[in-house]
Order: sequence, then structure tokens, then C-alpha cells
Amino acid sequence: MKTFELFGLLKENTDKALLFQYAPNALVGANYHITEVKHQKIDAVDCGAGTSSWNETIIQLWESPADLGRTEYLKVAKALRIFSLAGKMKPFKMDADVKFEYGNQFFHTAQLIISDYEIRDNQLIFKLKATSTDCKAMDLHGIPQVFDLKGASSPNMLTSENACC
Repeated sequence: MKTFELFGLLKENTDKALLFQYAPNALVGANYHITEVKHQKIDAVDCGAGTSSWNETIIQLWESPADLGRTEYLKVAKALRIFSLAGKMKPFKMDADVKFEYGNQFFHTAQLIISDYEIRDNQLIFKLKATSTDCKAMDLHGIPQVFDLKGASSPNMLTSENACC
């Protein structure tokens, strides 16, 4: 999801509570805070000597031990105020991909993308997921785009023995 898409969806749902599902049936606690907004520019060189660049908006979520008993989630309107203040200090790249940085004692800290969202009752729930690494130069290495990392036995499949780089 791009930053402008996130903000558009938030603006359409200002009256709702904002929830994040980081794994199946696992929600970020109601004690979360938006603790950081990062504007990151990536300049990359891949293993096929290709170059690329893109922007990311990374929003950090943190569960405060001081608010552990909280049961009401942050409202979308308040999140928009936080983003508005952050945007005045460091302008957003509206076409940047959005990621949420999150971790707790049961889930390793990771940057997660929005895979889907759901509006249920008076809640806007973003479903987050981790992405896997990928090789951008598979065609240079003769590796087909379709692969199975778990027990692949076909020579057409990517395995740990014939991995990209």
C-alpha cells in the first residue's frame, strides 16, 4: 500500500478505532503508541548489477508497559493528527510504500506490509504480514520465477543448492 492510499483510507474512517493484526488471530495490544515515522530512501544494487531506488514510509508501533491494561484502541482521527504533525516536520513522499515496524515478546521485530484491511463494527483493522526476500536477477541466473523453498526437488525449482546469488 502506498502512503497516499493509507491516508485516504484513514480519512474515510476517522470515527473508527485503529487496530493492527500482525499474525493470524494476534492483534497489537490496545496499549500501542505510534512512536516513530521514518521516511526512508532505498538505493540498491542487485546481484545482477541492476540498480533500483524507491521510498518507504515506516511507521513504528510500540506497546507501552505503562498502558498495559488499556482496552480502548487509538482512534483513526488521533493517528491522522500524529501523521499530520510528522508531515509538517518531515514531508511524506505520498507514493512511498508503507511498512509498519513492530515486535513484542512473542513476535520478532519486523517491518510488515499491509496485506489487507477490514472494517468491522467500529474498527478499521489492518492485516499486516512479513514479506520474503527475493532475487531481482533471477532471469540472469536462469532461475524460473515460480519456486518452492520447502523441499523443492525439481531442477526447475529454487533450492538452497541453486539459490540466486
